[in-house]
Amino acid sequence: MVHSTITKLYDTFAEARLVVTDLEAAGIPHSHVSIVANNAEDHEIDKNAKVARDAGIGATAGGILAGGAGLLAGLGIMAIPGVGPVVAAGWLASTLAGAATGVAAGAATGGVIGVLTESGVDHDEAHIYAEGIRRGGALVSVRTDDKWVGLAREIMNRRPAVDPALRGQAYRASGWSAFDATTPPYTPAQIEQDRAQFRN
Repeated sequence: MVHSTITKLYDTFAEARLVVTDLEAAGIPHSHVSIVANNAEDHEIDKNAKVARDAGIGATAGGILAGGAGLLAGLGIMAIPGVGPVVAAGWLASTLAGAATGVAAGAATGGVIGVLTESGVDHDEAHIYAEGIRRGGALVSVRTDDKWVGLAREIMNRRPAVDPALRGQAYRASGWSAFDATTPPYTPAQIEQDRAQFRN
């Protein structure tokens, strides 16, 4: 069975959450879907995720796996160096949590780029996606088979996603070259200021 991965960056958690809801409503199994979103703005997550939220930063894979209620009910909180707190669920979140368990914090950062590139995302785009999450964005990734790939792509294209080539160009124009885990996470004010540049 051939698996394809479709990955899109959205500027807000709210947009990405709607995409995930649409994917699941269309029948795409939540085990095929992942979301990783910056949580500097302290998003209100599903009440079923209260235990994971109360666990605080550093939740492990057990706290971020989706249950039978759908992917968003399994949202948990973890920390990524250079990004800060994120809300995450799905296969991508589980892999990132596994990469961070029992190893130096920096390894989780390698995990962001590494997990994305291993799933077929171009290396440069992986850096743009990681930086996009750092700046307040949310990544939705669907790893699925031929049965669902066309539908997943169509649903993910319904809402305005970030064009990685254009966003990378904009980042580079301000002096950025690659995602750097040693930089401090963005504050909510910085996120809003950065996001305002890209609003239509």
